[in-house]
Amino acid sequence: MRCVTSLPYAVKEEEHVWIPVSDGTRLAARIWRPVSSDTEPVPAVLEYIPYRRRDLTSVRDSIHHPYIAGHGYACVRVDVRGTGESEGVLRDEYLEVEQTDAEDVLAWLAEQPWCDGGTGMMGISWGAFAALQVAARRPPSLKAIVISSFTDDRYADDMHYMGGCLLSDNLAEAGTMFAYATCPPDPALVGERWRGMWRERLENTRPWALEWLRHQRRDEYWRHASVCEDYSAVDVPVLASSGWADGYSNAVTRLLENLDVPRRGLIGPWSHKYPHLGQPGPAIGYLQEVVRWWDHWLKGADNGVLDTPVLRAWMQESVPPSTSYEERPGRWVGEPDWPSPHITPTVLPLGAHRIGRPAESADGRAEETELTVQSPLSVGQFAGKWASYNAPPDLPYDQREEDGGSLVFDSDVLTERVEILGAPSVELELSVSEPVATVAARLSDVAPDGRATRVTYGLLNLTRRDGRDEPEPLVPGRRYRATVRLNGVAQAFPPGHRIRLSLSTSYWPLAWPPPRPVLLSVYTPASTLTLPARPTAESDEVYGDPFGEPEGTEPLRTTQLTPPEQRWTVTRDLVDYESALEIVKDGGTVRFDGIDLTVRRRAWERYASVADDLTSARGETEWTMEFSRGEWRARTVTRQVLRCTEEEFLLDATLDGYEGEHRVFSRTWNERLPRDHV
Repeated sequence: MRCVTSLPYAVKEEEHVWIPVSDGTRLAARIWRPVSSDTEPVPAVLEYIPYRRRDLTSVRDSIHHPYIAGHGYACVRVDVRGTGESEGVLRDEYLEVEQTDAEDVLAWLAEQPWCDGGTGMMGISWGAFAALQVAARRPPSLKAIVISSFTDDRYADDMHYMGGCLLSDNLAEAGTMFAYATCPPDPALVGERWRGMWRERLENTRPWALEWLRHQRRDEYWRHASVCEDYSAVDVPVLASSGWADGYSNAVTRLLENLDVPRRGLIGPWSHKYPHLGQPGPAIGYLQEVVRWWDHWLKGADNGVLDTPVLRAWMQESVPPSTSYEERPGRWVGEPDWPSPHITPTVLPLGAHRIGRPAESADGRAEETELTVQSPLSVGQFAGKWASYNAPPDLPYDQREEDGGSLVFDSDVLTERVEILGAPSVELELSVSEPVATVAARLSDVAPDGRATRVTYGLLNLTRRDGRDEPEPLVPGRRYRATVRLNGVAQAFPPGHRIRLSLSTSYWPLAWPPPRPVLLSVYTPASTLTLPARPTAESDEVYGDPFGEPEGTEPLRTTQLTPPEQRWTVTRDLVDYESALEIVKDGGTVRFDGIDLTVRRRAWERYASVADDLTSARGETEWTMEFSRGEWRARTVTRQVLRCTEEEFLLDATLDGYEGEHRVFSRTWNERLPRDHV
């Protein structure tokens, strides 16, 4: 990234500003704005998240907010109620009070003498959720939004459930928020009130996984704040982006298809990162794109911001399997609309372990074949993370070992290049041996030497087939038709390679296994694979690089006092047959030099099971968050353990708060929650 030192506007920073909301609570903000805005008001851009603007996101914030402010905007970074120095308690994600607070903040911004009355919202992940959800509420000052790595469907396409299957990220991200929601405010800003504010958070926070596990089907809890329930509610222009390595790769194209506002989509090779910080690379000049978007919609500049393809996507070239990549080779392609007129759904029948070649009877008719699989619980250990962060290495590894426990279908060796752009799908004629069953479908690029790189995947809880809101148990032995939709992707398969479809009945630990082992029968050729084929157009060859070099302002200065540790380890014990995935994400100890604050942050996760005992599945998380300055030191330790029987989930959790070496708070939860066809 190129650090820009000369900007069109001189910028001043207000490190700590209180913004009152309607119930009297005060939210903490940091503001960057042009010096000239004292006399020449400018539009305001809000980023609204719970991840602590004063320390934990301050380095990232310092790269893009001063940059955008230096192009003539008041950039405002606000901590959600109950986080950072903001007053109150954060009890769950995307609650009504959170969205009402955001509307109050926007109204406050519009009334400031340095604001011209127009506002925008931007963000990645929670910040993008917030911007999209608030846009659907139509606050009067909001003129446009810019969002990255988000979803419009909180149940079907988020970290909680996928195809009705419970994701392990439901536990992992609940652990993240259990830690963040219980951190103390900084006494340097709130004074002696810090202890009372912290105590309020400790006493009123519960493990969020409890609520998320109480809602195992699509109900009003998930419909709230899911913009897919009414796309017409959004009436402002939207610039939306994500990455193929992210868990949120699907919502960009859904917005392009369903919104009736000016909109543009951008999908690169990235993990869960802003595109100007994109990993795997190449990162792009995303902030230049953002400034152009704001200039047009907030300032009325006639800059041709809509003279670009509706969707710009990185067409990924074939690569060997790896758990991380510095760069993904490929090229940018553009689509004039979405769904694109260039994409042709290509339906390929499945045969006896073959794609596109069903077996034939003596009279030349396609012959039905029954193929069966009951996957070992180890299938999924090389699946990587649901949403890659590219640190620690968390992308899927070589799929050959996974394929050993799966039902595999291979294409013939390709004689010419095949490109796909969009969401593949698998239509299955099937039967199962149990009333609750899961199908995991993986699409891989198989090199001539046999190495298999996963391209995309999808999950389906068959009790929720056809998108059913009300689950329906299956009748063992009865035939059903079900469609497994895979995550969207742009991928090229070169000549000499094969395309592989793999089906398994478990995908642990990415997704929680069903209650009992399942024998799955798939019937061919009634079962098919559909690929969103995109012919290589000559115009692609001259499209070139539509983005400039990544830019930003100089990052905030920090000092690494103790080294970070990143670990991702798969183990198998052949004495007691326990298999485990252990993840360590330890940022070490960091000093934020400008405020003399030292922060230590460590996350640990472990997912284990014994042999093929599906009820032995166990997930654990532990977070340590510590903040210190001089003689002041506050620390929280949060733990969760999720276990199961065939009928229930069992969640045990603890929260401990320490001031110095003294434990000043401790609480334990032990709860049982019925399994609802999961």
